[in-house]
Amino acid sequence: MSREQGMARRRNIAAAVGGWSARHRWSALLIWVGFVVVATLAGNAVGTRGMEPWEDDNGQSRKAAMVLDAAGFPDVAGETVLVQAGGPTAPADFRAVTEDVKEAVLATGLVEKVRTPYDAQEPSPISRDRRSALVTFDMKGEGKTAKERVQPVIDAVAGVQRAHPSLWVGQAGRASSGLMVGEVLDDDLIRAELLSIPLTFGILLAAFGALLAAVVPLVVAFTAYLGSIGLLALTSHLLHVDSATTNLMLLIGLAVGVDYSLFYIRREREERASGRGRERALEIAAATSGRAVLISGVTVIVAMAGMFLTGNGIFMGFAQGTILVVLVAMIGSMTVLPAILSLIGDKIDARVVHGTVRRLTGRTWRRILGGREGGGRAWNAVLTAVLRRPVVSVLLAAGLLIGLAIPAFDLRTGEPGTSDVQGDHPVVETSRRIKNAFPGNKAPATIVLKADDVTAPYVLKEVRRLRELAIGTGEVDPAFFGVSANPDRTVGIIRLGLKGAGPSDEVSEHAVRTLRERVVPPTVGLVAETYVYGSVAGVMDFNAQLGRSVPLVFTFVLLLAFVLLLASFRSLVVAVTAIVLNLLSVAAAYGVLVMVFQYGWGENLLNFESTGSIVSWLPLFLFVILFGLSMDYHVFILSRIREAYDRGMPTEQAVTHGIRTTAGVVSSAAFIMVGVFAIFGTMSMLSFKEMGIGLAAAILIDATIVRAVLLPATMKLLGEANWYLPRWLGWLPVLEHGAGDDDDEGPDEPDAVPGERVPVAVG
Repeated sequence: MSREQGMARRRNIAAAVGGWSARHRWSALLIWVGFVVVATLAGNAVGTRGMEPWEDDNGQSRKAAMVLDAAGFPDVAGETVLVQAGGPTAPADFRAVTEDVKEAVLATGLVEKVRTPYDAQEPSPISRDRRSALVTFDMKGEGKTAKERVQPVIDAVAGVQRAHPSLWVGQAGRASSGLMVGEVLDDDLIRAELLSIPLTFGILLAAFGALLAAVVPLVVAFTAYLGSIGLLALTSHLLHVDSATTNLMLLIGLAVGVDYSLFYIRREREERASGRGRERALEIAAATSGRAVLISGVTVIVAMAGMFLTGNGIFMGFAQGTILVVLVAMIGSMTVLPAILSLIGDKIDARVVHGTVRRLTGRTWRRILGGREGGGRAWNAVLTAVLRRPVVSVLLAAGLLIGLAIPAFDLRTGEPGTSDVQGDHPVVETSRRIKNAFPGNKAPATIVLKADDVTAPYVLKEVRRLRELAIGTGEVDPAFFGVSANPDRTVGIIRLGLKGAGPSDEVSEHAVRTLRERVVPPTVGLVAETYVYGSVAGVMDFNAQLGRSVPLVFTFVLLLAFVLLLASFRSLVVAVTAIVLNLLSVAAAYGVLVMVFQYGWGENLLNFESTGSIVSWLPLFLFVILFGLSMDYHVFILSRIREAYDRGMPTEQAVTHGIRTTAGVVSSAAFIMVGVFAIFGTMSMLSFKEMGIGLAAAILIDATIVRAVLLPATMKLLGEANWYLPRWLGWLPVLEHGAGDDDDEGPDEPDAVPGERVPVAVG
């Protein structure tokens, strides 16, 4: 009985659920399979509801997008072909080439409203140096499906390019860019999915050296992913989601699902190796690792829920998807996993790989990734050194993390735009050339008007005044100005070209503020409901919304995580140190992101071109994801430490025992997470590359420097103070971290007399 035997203990839910599943294994398996099948079929039947065009906008941009969405404007996909001379002057046949482009695209029968710079009416733009000309046209049919029909047009333009190799003839636009991004993203995601599962399987095989032990975690994680995808399709009709949500769910689901299974299987194997019976080993695994999975899962879910507070549609969709996949993976690990282990028993440790290696080489398989208790020589050597000199270890490890985090103070966010797609793509190059040749086209802005009749004389008078005032500011390109109205003339659009380099550029942002504060209010703002919209305005509104919500999200996540840890481990110190250590690892990951993607230190290695900024949605997203995922290891390790302490070990010995017995599984779990996330770092999309490298770096830092050095060193320095709980918090429930007090089958550690610490030898 522990020192707290006189206090009431809360029933271990994980032990009860795991015990029932193990005793009723076929029922548990059938319920799980039935859930996955029904959820998948129901999800396929209703389909996943994507976001409306305005749901990923914020502030004034969101209101403008909602007005435009309801205005009934024709859904048109505009395309542009750039004809550009390579020398200082255009060749004599420059005009003929633009005519060739016009004839070629018209011959496809898929386009309309073709304009060249040499048309008598409404000519398309030609650059001031006369070296660059634009041929513009619209795709026939709905704009949102134009990318499915644009390939023949792209081929026609490519034919003109081949006929005139001395010129640049390239196409860009909504349809061609959509096709290019879709193809690149599909190829990248397919490759990532094809690589992540074999990689995970290989690491599990290396860790356990047993085929079933490698297969079972994958099966649990993947079926949890399938079930959560079905649930997402149902819930998406209440809260719409971005198309990238399902890809993120695979990433997170595979990581946490395998981790939870690893924790569970490792403890069950450990108990069997110590001589426990099959049923008792499963009971202990359910009561210990199962409970750690429950605490970890709830903490991750709480962290993900913080994204709901952003008010941004993409973040809220991400929160919805990740919460579902973590919840289902957590439930699967607590139910179907003990049922499977009960069914296959010790066959899960059948050493198929060991036997093969032994026959081929005459040597025994060395499970260097941690299949064996104790974590291997490397972990023991590190832990011994850390506990021998904890002050030096804290100073060195904390100094390293702080050093990595320093560049994070220089973090700048932005929108990569077409630069988001890395690699040699004609559409991206054409877009870049158009922006350079037509500076005002780099940062287009749209002023949305809503009135009873936007074509009324008094409204048009203010539109003319707006044009004069805007051009007079010197921040608007006079060459780019257009006005249009919807069919019932209740909504109008004024298009302008801003000076500056585009989104996140100070000149462009100043121009938007000028329009919103000095140009629109005294002109069209007097006669209509007005909104300034566009790529620059969208980034500004997103950053403003993020600035308001970030403190709220951080406070929510940190406070609830603190409360959960406090309630789980009944220690104020443990809860505070966990928060501090997690923040250190996240800050270090931010610093790595800045050094690699903002400073461009890894451009050649990772095959990308730095934009000088980090994609705007990533910092908050990484904080939430990393804070949640890093709790996996922390909760798992702390649970073993607290379990040993409650059984009577002195704190230092409990820390040593907890770290050593979890080192192997933490190593394996970290290798899997880092490997899967690093695959996303090889993608062509810069935003996904940043996400993958950021996650991989953070998990690597967290599982090594933080958990192997800082955690044991700080806990040794704090000693008995680790378990400090103020008297006024004595009402917190006492949760059982072990398998219960009725363990009479030769536990590894003897019980302690209440109030005493009993030294226990640990092999």
